[in-house]
Amino acid sequence: MSNDEERKEDESRQKPCIRERATAFLPKVTSRRRRTPPRRSPSGPALDTADAWVIYGFMGHSTHADREAVDRSNFCRSSWPGWRGRAREWKLVVGLLQAAKVGRGGVLLVEGRSGVGKSRLLGITATAAARAGLGVARGEADELTQLIPLAPLTSALGKSGRAPPAGGHMNLRGPADQRLLLVEQLQGPLEQRVAQEPMLLALDDLHWADPITLLALRSMTRDLASYPLVWMLARTSGSGDCPRLDCLFDVLERDGAIRITLEALDERAVADVVTDVLGAAPEPDVLALAGIADGNPFLLVDLLEKLKSEGVFQIADGHARMAACLPHAQAVTQERLQELSARTRYLLQCAAILGRSFSVKDLAEMLGQTTNGLLPMLEEATSAGIIEPAGEELTFRHDLLWQAVIGTIPIPVRRSLHHDAAEMLLKRGGSAVPAATHLIHGAGRGDTSALLGLDQAAREVLRSSPQTAADLALRALELSGSADPGWFGRAATAVDALTVIGRLSEAAELARAALGRAPPLHGPRLRCALAHILLLSGRPADAVSEAESLLAQQDIPDDLRGIAEWTMFWGLTCLNDFRKGRHRAEAVLADRERHADAAVVGALLLLARFAMVDGRIADSFAHLREALHITDRGTVEAIQRPYTRLILSLHYRAMREFDAADIAIQAAEEEINDLGLTVLAAQPALFRSVLNLGVGRLDDAAAEAQAGKMIAEELGTHGFIRVGLSMLAVVALRRGDLDAAVGHIERCQSIPAAPEMLFGSVWERWVMAAVADAQGDTGRAIEILHAIYTDEEERRWALLTTPLTAAWMTRLALAAANRPYAQAIVDTAEYLARNNPDFPVFAITFAHARGIFHQDPDALAAAADQPEPWARALVAEDLGVLWATTSGADASAKAVDSLDEALDGYERIGALWDVARVRARLRALGVRRRHWTQSQRPTFGWDSLTDTERAVAGLIARGMTNRQAAERMFLSHHTVSTHLRRMFSKLDIASRTELACIVTEECPELIKGAEA
Repeated sequence: MSNDEERKEDESRQKPCIRERATAFLPKVTSRRRRTPPRRSPSGPALDTADAWVIYGFMGHSTHADREAVDRSNFCRSSWPGWRGRAREWKLVVGLLQAAKVGRGGVLLVEGRSGVGKSRLLGITATAAARAGLGVARGEADELTQLIPLAPLTSALGKSGRAPPAGGHMNLRGPADQRLLLVEQLQGPLEQRVAQEPMLLALDDLHWADPITLLALRSMTRDLASYPLVWMLARTSGSGDCPRLDCLFDVLERDGAIRITLEALDERAVADVVTDVLGAAPEPDVLALAGIADGNPFLLVDLLEKLKSEGVFQIADGHARMAACLPHAQAVTQERLQELSARTRYLLQCAAILGRSFSVKDLAEMLGQTTNGLLPMLEEATSAGIIEPAGEELTFRHDLLWQAVIGTIPIPVRRSLHHDAAEMLLKRGGSAVPAATHLIHGAGRGDTSALLGLDQAAREVLRSSPQTAADLALRALELSGSADPGWFGRAATAVDALTVIGRLSEAAELARAALGRAPPLHGPRLRCALAHILLLSGRPADAVSEAESLLAQQDIPDDLRGIAEWTMFWGLTCLNDFRKGRHRAEAVLADRERHADAAVVGALLLLARFAMVDGRIADSFAHLREALHITDRGTVEAIQRPYTRLILSLHYRAMREFDAADIAIQAAEEEINDLGLTVLAAQPALFRSVLNLGVGRLDDAAAEAQAGKMIAEELGTHGFIRVGLSMLAVVALRRGDLDAAVGHIERCQSIPAAPEMLFGSVWERWVMAAVADAQGDTGRAIEILHAIYTDEEERRWALLTTPLTAAWMTRLALAAANRPYAQAIVDTAEYLARNNPDFPVFAITFAHARGIFHQDPDALAAAADQPEPWARALVAEDLGVLWATTSGADASAKAVDSLDEALDGYERIGALWDVARVRARLRALGVRRRHWTQSQRPTFGWDSLTDTERAVAGLIARGMTNRQAAERMFLSHHTVSTHLRRMFSKLDIASRTELACIVTEECPELIKGAEA
């Protein structure tokens, strides 16, 4: 058997072994937390009778006799009175609940037509979960609360459903986006709660959910996946176009969620339901009800009970048959409404306008009556099974009944009632958000009061749910007349919201249209916003032009002038137009008193970038430290503050001062989170990814890249996905997975570039060229890097920001027989080394490139003190290759020694692509090395974990939450959750409890160290 075959066999044995050891240890651990172990039946997992008991109860609550009857039944089955035809679905639910009791989480997605039993499934599950000892939280979305940010989650978790205070409209000093902050405020307490007990969190009617709820669900299901938290997320299918929700369900399913569609009941289930309701076996004519109700359980039971009360069925000898003709199921619902008094029908119509659930106080006010006056009508509607109590409100017993009542109201009347409801809510003062849905349905063109209400609601949610704000503002614009004085304010709100959510082309188009109608006082502010939009859109030249147009005006406010100047400087930096920018920046610094701090910081950042490209590293650091001193005073715009620290981290990384770079990234991340700068939220993880790659932690680099990419995907900052994919590509290449690297590059090229990613362009080109070279296409690699080879400033920036560019590009050019390109790289490396004697990394880099170019072993030996482990191995490999082509008695031995050193260095960091190449070089010298060494990690099992993963595992085993572990390790909690998912896969486990078991057995000192 070959070494590769032995390794694969070892790995295949390790994976189940770890699983067996973990599960064998589970009872001893879980017994401390759970008083009663889960019971299992021979036929599969099932909770006991009391755990799952909920009868149909369509017309009210279960009776004592009903409960006793079920308690006497054998509930090992998945079918019982009140729950028929859902055996497969119920088995999945029970499996998830029992898994939660032993520490595992999961996600269940439920969808189906209205009335098919989704809410019933959630209700039964909640009852079973509570009886099984799980914590339970339930929430639901609603048509009239879909504008309130996070309403379903806040109602489930006991938080206030009100939107936060409105942010400064068109005010760039204020937080740009509070979405991340709001999600954090919910996720933190939820994590604390689920760390103490297993839990079910069920959310219904998500087809009405607001955009930030969907964002939160994507983030929270991923970040809390290691906890014993079961998510049940239900939606009604066929209720209209829901692309964001469709995307969420698809993504969750790809991540491992179970997705079920509740279909119509089959014939057997229908027969069981009929028997349950009528207490007799149905004859064929009764079974024909299946065709009438179309297998919809709500309509079926509603029909049966209605007809039963009217004596339509004949019960004899245990059989039921029809004594009258069959009506349509929908007709039964209409009959139920027609049998009510006119006053009660009117009350229900007004109630339906208020929503499926409604406040009695709101209903009384809308009808102009006292609550006492409503009692007779409410009692009649309740007795008829139309409405029922739901906490502090009343609710329509089913969505179908609510829709049936809505359907009795003519559309013009419906619109007028919505208008009345909105007026009632607005007159109370406070938030305008509850009235906004009514306004959308009831407002007409030119309705001044309605438009003012929409304006207020849009401003309220602008920072917390900018997607909703955009929808409200755009709707208000549709209803505004051409001469409406409020048109500009609505356009400005829409521009602001569209910018935050990344719909930049729409924002720019609307901003240009608004500029033509802008009042003199507000025009400059809107033009300033337009310049910022163009910058974010990757159009720095247009941004600079817009900023210069604004700066040419007289008497613009100082704060706007400062913002415009900063935008101009940053645009020129993106354009690498240092000649123009340097002159202006120096002019600003020469007369600081006349310029805002924002302009001074912008000038310093441009000069720092210019000094870096010019090879004056000390000067660049000096500019950055001065800019940092100003930003720390808090007098610059929020969007500007993290840039200084991010650039500083990039400089430290270039100097191989890794600890200083990490501290700068951590500080920038804190500012981004505190200031709500969603547009920059992905950058800290991406910067850390590059940092981890430099210190040789490939798994950590991949985890950070994955975390940054996911944040960018969730928040819609798609340009930053490119950088994450580039990082994943280079990690895959180092690991030897060329197919994965190519896949990442192909996806990267399909996404627009990110102008705001500070090192993105050069880095992406280097990675793409590396992958092309690995595929054997040297010409393509040279073509990708053509601009760097031929432009002096590009070369300097590349050698500063991209690791090992000098040696790698020199080698690549020589392989393509292009010595002028190689000479250009060596000359640039020499320039940087000569002009920066205080930074020894440049001398090492120059020695490496010169050694390759001149085939000089002494120069390569001088480069052996590389601070990066991969770079050290690369120097050793280059030296070995050189010795292998050199004549002499001991040249071959020196070549083998150097290549062995390179092999060991690559193996230590898991650079399998490079390992394979060095082995091939050794074989060419007649030397064979084992494919399996002690230093190389296996794929599965405890030994496969990286140092970072083991550190995370130890902290989790001590009982820390993800956030606590993240704070201890100076990571983001997103990254910790990424590490946990990878560890679970390597160890073939699915819970923190199992992880703690393995840590206790494999490395108890990780826990004992904390107790000492």
